[in-house]
Amino acid sequence: MTSHFPEPTMIAVNGVELEVFEAGRENAGRPIVLCHGWPEHAFSWRHQIPALVAAGYHVIVPNQRGYGNSSRPAEVTDYDIEKLSGDLVGLLDHYGYEDATFVGHDWGAFVVWGLTLLHPKRVNRVINLSLPYQERGERPWIEVMEEFLGGDFYFVHFNRQPGVADAVFDENTDRFLRNLYRKNLPPAEPGPGMAMIDLARAGTPLGEPVMSDDELAVLVAAFESSGFTGGVNWYRNLDRNWHLLVDVEPVINQPTLMIYGERDTIAKSPNLAEFVPNVEVVDLDCGHWIQEEMPEETNRAILKWLGDTA
Repeated sequence: MTSHFPEPTMIAVNGVELEVFEAGRENAGRPIVLCHGWPEHAFSWRHQIPALVAAGYHVIVPNQRGYGNSSRPAEVTDYDIEKLSGDLVGLLDHYGYEDATFVGHDWGAFVVWGLTLLHPKRVNRVINLSLPYQERGERPWIEVMEEFLGGDFYFVHFNRQPGVADAVFDENTDRFLRNLYRKNLPPAEPGPGMAMIDLARAGTPLGEPVMSDDELAVLVAAFESSGFTGGVNWYRNLDRNWHLLVDVEPVINQPTLMIYGERDTIAKSPNLAEFVPNVEVVDLDCGHWIQEEMPEETNRAILKWLGDTA
């Protein structure tokens, strides 16, 4: 890690061990938990941690199961939404908190949405970046994606061809992450084949780097150690999650901040307020890696909203 990033602690929760980076313990009583996405790491919140501590928060940033030095269970089903949200509940119990504000980006946002549905009393406020609330439709998510986006769409490919993409990512860790973490990408029509595999093998990255070489090296070292399968297994539980959420009340009533990147390839939700009635939306002029592409603007949006909803 870099010199200013917190040192990790291994914490046993929910049958696994999580590598947790903590800052602002002097602010005990005002917890905020930051949840990374794929293929990310707790380090992706490096720009937010000091700002949140300075604003008086006890900041808790886990590498979730499958990432970094956290446990990487072998069974695919060990990465479903009940397990992932249970890990976060376990973190609250470890620190002695009844509830907390949860922040998620990308897959971390999916987990925060799911946590709030499954354990509403443990979440007092929600801040999610990039991925809006996903409505549970009449058919499982992967089934629908396969019909409309085809078998090469990476969500579908991860499920229908288990192990194939993981191996390519593991063989090309530096290249894949260097090619993936880009901003200001030129517009391009989607081509044939599996886009993530092609990206992992591409010789020349497009656009501009999101992070410095030293910062990228932190991610590369982490994934060279952990591999990618644990994180990809989150995708392999999408349809299982659809079934697990069948009887859950789908409306989230907690105060919520949704931050979109205007140039993100993930679509905005047209009916977000229907499922998240107490939501405020902020749009930033960036791509997918919102908190890293525009850290100061992200911090301002988060801190203003936290102050407004205190």
